Amino acid sequence: MGALTLYMRAGCHLCEEMHQALLPWQGRLGFSLELVDIDASANLVERFNTLVPVLMSGDTEICHYFLDEKALQDHFRIG
Repeated sequence: MGALTLYMRAGCHLCEEMHQALLPWQGRLGFSLELVDIDASANLVERFNTLVPVLMSGDTEICHYFLDEKALQDHFRIG
């Protein structure tokens, strides 16, 4: 159905919470989920430093900080 990327960092409780909140939706909507630690790349730190966690579909941001279930559902209805 699609591929999403969760930009996160180790030790971030909001990142872990969003990841866990995405798991049931992954089963329902059938998307793949790539986890990317932004601290592995200076470019990603510059882009996302204070926004993590950030859920993206390609270059499109779906949400950040907390899982926005409506935005996630809307993304898959439109995308």
